[in-house]
Parts: sequence; structure tokens; C-alpha cells
Amino acid sequence: MSPAHTPAPLAGRLNQAQPYALGLFRIVVGLLFACHGASSLFGVLGGAMGGGGTVPAGTWPGWYAAVIQLVAGVLVLAGVGTRSAAFLASGSMAYAYFKVHQPESLFPLQNGGEGAALFCWSFALLVFTGPGALALDRLFGARTATGAKTRDEQEQQGTPVAA
Repeated sequence: MSPAHTPAPLAGRLNQAQPYALGLFRIVVGLLFACHGASSLFGVLGGAMGGGGTVPAGTWPGWYAAVIQLVAGVLVLAGVGTRSAAFLASGSMAYAYFKVHQPESLFPLQNGGEGAALFCWSFALLVFTGPGALALDRLFGARTATGAKTRDEQEQQGTPVAA
């Protein structure tokens, strides 16, 4: 085979797919998080805590957590305000872990907090990486009102960006 027809190394192909893998990760995590909120607020998908019911409106912290789960989950799923929504979602899961699970035992496997810990760190990752591909922000907010490239576009294209 000639050098021009040599297949790209695996790392190169994986790097090309990275935005799409990140976008798929964001969609799945957002959907799962939104389902938790919907089940607690509306009694669907097994209801609150799998008991078929709903969390009473306005109760602390359950109802507020469910609202954050539903709203932030939908925003992350759609890729709208991903970093802000992910920051709020990550914080709410950190709160849930340290207030509800960690007092029972130190390790997530022992205290039932694996879900809270995984959601917390998954959303923290999205705060730093952004939404990846397939995000609505990229469709509607790709350019500023003046038509200039946004900071994200400049960074993705390797254009130097002033701090």
C-alpha cells in the first residue's frame, strides 16, 4: 500500500469521533437525569423512589431536587445552556450524596450513592468539556449577532483566543 492510502491510526479516528461521542454521552446522561425528575414529579416510570407516587410539591429537598433533575436534564439533553445546567445538576447531586448517602457509610457501594456520585461527576465533566456535537446551542448560537465567530468556534478551529 502506498503511504497516501495508509489508514489513519486508531487514535486519529477516535479523535475525529470525539465530539459525537461526547454529544451522545450528554444526550444519554441528560435523558436519564430528566427521567428521575419526571418520575418524582409526575409519578411516571415507577414514580418517586419506585413507589408509584409523587413527591409533594414544595417539600425540601425532594421536590426541588426533582425540578432541578427535570429541567437541567432536559437542557443538557437538548444541549441548551449545557455548562450552566450541568453545573447546577452536578451541585445538586453532590448535595444529595453528602447529605443523604455519605452519612450512612463512607463508600458509595455501601451507602447506595453510586447514582448520585456518577451523575455528579458526569455533569462535572460536561461543565468542562461543553456539549459536544448535536447540541441545539451549536445550531442557534453558532454566530453572534454581528456574524463574528464565537469563542467556542475559535477554540475548536485552533484560532488563538484572547483571555
